[in-house]
Amino acid sequence: MRDSEQAAASTEPGGPAYAHGHGWPWLLPSALADDLDPDRQRGRTRRTVRDWIVDFICFLLAVGIGMITADALRTNPHVSTGLADADEILGALACASLWLRRRWPVQLAACLVLLGLVSESSGGAGAVALFTLAVHRPFRYVAWIGGFSTVTTGFFYWLRPDGEASYLVSTVFGVMVNVTIICTGLLVRSRRQLLLSLRDRARRAESEAALRAEQAQRQAREAIAREMHDVLAHRLTLLSVHAGALEFRPDAPTDEIARAAGVIRDSSHDALQDLREIIGVLRAGDGSEESGRPQPTLSGLPTLVAESRAAGMKVTLDNHVESPGDAPTGAGRNVYRIVQEGLTNARKHAPGAAVTVTVEGSAGHGLSVRVSNPPPPGDVPVVPGSGQGLIGLTERAGLAGGRLTHGRGPDGGFTVTAWLPWAEQSKPRNSASDR
Repeated sequence: MRDSEQAAASTEPGGPAYAHGHGWPWLLPSALADDLDPDRQRGRTRRTVRDWIVDFICFLLAVGIGMITADALRTNPHVSTGLADADEILGALACASLWLRRRWPVQLAACLVLLGLVSESSGGAGAVALFTLAVHRPFRYVAWIGGFSTVTTGFFYWLRPDGEASYLVSTVFGVMVNVTIICTGLLVRSRRQLLLSLRDRARRAESEAALRAEQAQRQAREAIAREMHDVLAHRLTLLSVHAGALEFRPDAPTDEIARAAGVIRDSSHDALQDLREIIGVLRAGDGSEESGRPQPTLSGLPTLVAESRAAGMKVTLDNHVESPGDAPTGAGRNVYRIVQEGLTNARKHAPGAAVTVTVEGSAGHGLSVRVSNPPPPGDVPVVPGSGQGLIGLTERAGLAGGRLTHGRGPDGGFTVTAWLPWAEQSKPRNSASDR
């Protein structure tokens, strides 16, 4: 039994047999082979080679016990010759019926327990049937049939007293044998159930690990897409504005053309540098930058507004943040991205309109940012791929523990409003002053 359980353990997830779906299934009990092999065809359970060997050994064991008991009956003065002959015939039929123990374990155990009341040579077959019942069926069947067999042990030895031992010794010995057989069968069943539960637990762990890996990949893709859009959209919009100026004003003065070309070149370099920064941040997994350039924070808002003004936008910045240098790095970077996306959207959808950027906040009260613009003064060209930036900003604010709203006002203007938390950091206490 221990060898078969070790063979079954090799079929657990991660083992060689389980990995290929078969291994050595002939060394397993048929019940375990069906449950542990996912590729095994379901249907009527067939005996494995191990089952045939075990069945044959059980049959020989029952026959041997029956022969020993039949020989003892011949010398028992309390048993007549005819009764001994009938007992041997019943014992032989009981041993032959053991080949049906896997198909009808409950019915066979019940019949052999009743037969054991009148046939002493069928005791070996009854013990095998009781063990099979304890292994293959729930405890309620074992409790009823095994309990009946144990209780009627005294009645059997009252009808068929032993020729050598006393009634009390025979009864106690019979009860101990019954209890041992039942407990052994229950132990085997519990070990098989433990093996199956470990198999199920390993399968669930593998499924959960695959789901976690898939979720991590999806989050990484979303983070890359969000950073790509927030960073590169601003730079590419500047490129589009200056390239459009060169296209519609081919007769512009040479110095203006040179200045626009310089802006296009600088914006292209900045876009490439920002792309390297994004990849570096995603690889590093923290707020540091592999390229050495710092992440944008609240202190970078004047530079961002100056770039937009250089592109021809009318931008007003109202910065009322108390101690901007003490603001959390993550919150400051998120505010920068929100303002950057707001200016990019205003440049694309409301060209020529004045934009107002208002940022205020303090420690413990959070950071509030508002980017608003009136309706555009003229016709607005259709811009493909619109709306993705605002979706990304909403997700960014939500992940940071804040909120973001956007929409058009009654006058037709557009406003983006966000709030981000600013946790007040505890200052270290001066030990000397505390004394």
